[in-house]
Amino acid sequence: MSSPKVLFGFHAVGVRIKTAPQSVVEVYFEATRRDARMRQFMDRAKEAGVRLIEADGLRLAKLCGSHGHQGVVAKVEAIAQIHSLDDLLDSVEGPPLLLVLDGVTDPHNLGACLRVADGAGAHAIIAPKDHAAGINATVAKVASGAAETMPYFMVTNLARTLGELKERSIWCIGTSDDAPRTLYQADLKAPVALILGAEGQGMRQLTRKTCDELISIPMRGGVESLNVSVASGVCLYEALRQRGG
Repeated sequence: MSSPKVLFGFHAVGVRIKTAPQSVVEVYFEATRRDARMRQFMDRAKEAGVRLIEADGLRLAKLCGSHGHQGVVAKVEAIAQIHSLDDLLDSVEGPPLLLVLDGVTDPHNLGACLRVADGAGAHAIIAPKDHAAGINATVAKVASGAAETMPYFMVTNLARTLGELKERSIWCIGTSDDAPRTLYQADLKAPVALILGAEGQGMRQLTRKTCDELISIPMRGGVESLNVSVASGVCLYEALRQRGG
């Protein structure tokens, strides 16, 4: 059995307690915090039968490696996940909506992308193993629970994976500042994979060449680009709008 991993923060721990309480080994909480949010959290944890352990802020910070724990840290066992992208796509009902992140290495950006993808109803996020952040406690904290619910596949060869998506009739749409068409001119109702690169660098050249279509997000102000998580939200929610909300 693999060793337990750590989650911290009200959202990340609360979602795990809600969705898979049997996987929660124990929850450490800051005993000196007695505000309404902590009381509500404690009530939910007790109802779920979770083991609760008092701890001070220093111990919590050591457990999770961060002072942003909000007074809550949990040790949890891994829960069963769909092990392959193929298995996930075989189980999707309706047109797939995928988010592909090429070169996003910042854990805060990844966490925010997971959160917005979950909110917009995307089926999965795909990233290359060699140019991407993995799921860790910081990602889970920023994702506010979405790291537990949003499938995240790290693939060895992104270009090859995009080719396999095309074989499934999934249209691969990349975002680029110099694209001739905008997001709002694209058909996002069909099976689609939206591909975004890291800030500044954008998509790698091979990824760009593999795309079926390139689109841009209109920028009307002085800034030239958006944070990748914000851009992901703009694109995914446009897809959601086109699909009927």
